[in-house]
Amino acid sequence: MHKSVFFIRRQLPTCLSSRIRIFSHVNSRIMKRGESSAAPLPAKCPVNSHNEWDPLEEVIVGRVEGACVPTLTSEVKSLVLPNSWPFFEENGGKPFPKDMVTKAEMEITEFCNILKQEGVIVRRPDPQDFSVVYKTPDFQSSGLYCAMPRDIILTIGNELIESPMAWRSRFFEYRSYRALMKEYFQRGARWTAAPKTMMSDELYDHDYPMRSLDERRRQVAEGIMVTTEFEPCFDAADFTRCGRDIFVQRSIVTNMFGIEWMRRHLGNDYRIHVVSFDDPKSIPMHIDVSLVPIRPGLVLCNPDYPCHNLEMFKRAGWDVLYVPEPVNPDPLLLSSKWLSVNVLMLDENRVVVSAAEYPLHAMFESLGIECIKVDFATANSFGGGFHCYTADVRRRGTLESYF
Repeated sequence: MHKSVFFIRRQLPTCLSSRIRIFSHVNSRIMKRGESSAAPLPAKCPVNSHNEWDPLEEVIVGRVEGACVPTLTSEVKSLVLPNSWPFFEENGGKPFPKDMVTKAEMEITEFCNILKQEGVIVRRPDPQDFSVVYKTPDFQSSGLYCAMPRDIILTIGNELIESPMAWRSRFFEYRSYRALMKEYFQRGARWTAAPKTMMSDELYDHDYPMRSLDERRRQVAEGIMVTTEFEPCFDAADFTRCGRDIFVQRSIVTNMFGIEWMRRHLGNDYRIHVVSFDDPKSIPMHIDVSLVPIRPGLVLCNPDYPCHNLEMFKRAGWDVLYVPEPVNPDPLLLSSKWLSVNVLMLDENRVVVSAAEYPLHAMFESLGIECIKVDFATANSFGGGFHCYTADVRRRGTLESYF
């Protein structure tokens, strides 16, 4: 018998000591029979992704079926400009127009087919009826969609991290991905769900200046957002990965509490860098239209949202390239015209890009990168581009340091 077990028994009452003996006896019988509930881990993990450019082998692509217009809560108001508020006031809680959903899903299906033709395994989340109203002890809401897995799943090495999101309409979005997460875990991946946000009123500044653009700019410049520091929250799309160095922004859906949770969770193997941008609309949300690393030594930047922290890239010998002005105007409601730069790298030499963005094609081709052009205009209007609509499962590569 191990000395520590003998010591503990001497310190416990007889009744508890006998229970320990019984438990040890039962446990040993189970182990002898090979009845442990934990199956042995497979030799090869299905999840592996360290950056945005290693060869993509498997990916999750979102869905818009069942998508529902979010109600105009404080966190939605902070993203949507006042001239669009009437649409949300009239349609909040209702499904998006059927013809819009049908057309977007056709574009997404074609996107999936193209990925498969390029040798990528494509997985999809389970659809839900997001118009169903749910109630927690803190709030009541309908849902949004499961279109943007990049927002809810952050892949770090062989770990899938579920985000504690800040929009009440996205509280139960994780359910669409639960079957996939269980499957990847059972096949050997690590699976972490960050502390679930309660989304009570304390998470939001309901007096945040929504109508005045000048006041928004002042608040954002001081790091003040509609989300408070009441509890950790973040969208995975506010992080971008460059091996051991991970860049993140404080945004309207990602607070410093959430960033600190991520820093402590990942530990000393990773370096978390908080960056910021000049945002003309003062609604910072998701880093993947502002700072887009596409291969070692090359990062794309948005000329409308200049980054304040590029010196680190330049010191490490990285080239900083500003992308051309988009061809398409601002898409509908939840999106920006700068979804043009929300591209998906299949590897260092292939990129999925909007078919309409010919100035961007020319830029990539000048870099020796093949453009895989996909029509995605209607899908864009739901609030995301190719990077948003996907979440990495596996890229062929290893963890490296680029800085």
